[in-house]
Amino acid sequence: MSDAASRGDAASPRDWPADQIERRSIEKLIPYARNARKHSPTQIAEIAGSIREWGWTVPILIDEDDQIIAGHGRVLAAHQLSVAEVPVVVARGWSDAQKRAYTIADNEIPLHATWNKELLRVELADLQAQAFDLEKIGFAPSAIEDEAEAEELPRALQLEPAREYCLIVCANEDEWERLKVALDLTPVRRGGYKKGSPFDDTGTQRVVRAADFLAKIEQ
Repeated sequence: MSDAASRGDAASPRDWPADQIERRSIEKLIPYARNARKHSPTQIAEIAGSIREWGWTVPILIDEDDQIIAGHGRVLAAHQLSVAEVPVVVARGWSDAQKRAYTIADNEIPLHATWNKELLRVELADLQAQAFDLEKIGFAPSAIEDEAEAEELPRALQLEPAREYCLIVCANEDEWERLKVALDLTPVRRGGYKKGSPFDDTGTQRVVRAADFLAKIEQ
């Protein structure tokens, strides 16, 4: 019998860690040594800024031995803010595999969401009009203009399955710059190669139709 089955339906409210929020000294919380998620100083500062603006909105998920399952970034931000105690919820009765898996799931699953870019631009513009600092929500002040410019660029060509293709490898930056001129590689909306990319960012067209390439070299 699986661990979940032995405890009953995991979707039952009686099994939800979030039903009971407690407080823990931040010094008692133990980071998971194999947490694969990285937090840059910039991102930690962003989390700290969010806590300053809205307070603590999401408790740290820990196990019964005070080891962190989810919330490592918030704990790092709390240290930066000199917060002595933080809200926690305790995952009771979870197996080691469940705890380790959730540490990954908590970070990976949100990345599979995408933005409705038109609505996002409207929201950002409205907030900016109300003099709200967009950097507090992770966006540069120029985000609205950048996205508007990106919408005007053509979509990048993509490698497609069941097609023959070759790659040109540049030895250095100079070769790359010369190649861009020779092949007329123009700026494009690069597109999200990874599921859940929040934006289609801009870059240089890197896929060229064979017909276009042959037309250039056969002139």
